[in-house]
Amino acid sequence: MKFEVQLQGAAGKKQRMVELEPDGEGYKVRLDGKPVNADAVQIAPNTISILLEGHSFEIYVSSAANGTLKLQSGSHEFTAEVVDPRAWRGRRHGAVEAEGRQPVNAPMPGKVIRLLVKAGDDVEAGQGLVVVEAMKMQNEIRSPKKGRVERLLTKEGQTVNAGEILGWVE
Repeated sequence: MKFEVQLQGAAGKKQRMVELEPDGEGYKVRLDGKPVNADAVQIAPNTISILLEGHSFEIYVSSAANGTLKLQSGSHEFTAEVVDPRAWRGRRHGAVEAEGRQPVNAPMPGKVIRLLVKAGDDVEAGQGLVVVEAMKMQNEIRSPKKGRVERLLTKEGQTVNAGEILGWVE
């Protein structure tokens, strides 16, 4: 899996290429084409402990309204946008709410560990629907729009692939 990560902090803007290759229970990581020794563990909701080349970082992650992530480690703060090159580039991002029937897709391969809603539930835009665990981190998959959960195509314990449709919101 390759991801383009766009970071912006006090030092300016950087674009990095992150590659993840399954390796046993973990992943081999390459940063801008170079192998790196990395490990990540979620230690609390929205908090990740990362070991990168022998250096430990505790990072608090929160979502911004424009679809980016806010990362905070100590006194350092960054915004990050992760771009999956396989994703459809025409998809609308940001605060504009999707219209019509919308699929809910798995952003990465992993295991469904919790369903937060059931078919027929009313949901708000950005509300958590499904929790997928990938790389020892739990990722809450959110509703793309305000509406009703039409159906869920997954169950707890199921393994899913990147881009797989988990359900529909109408």
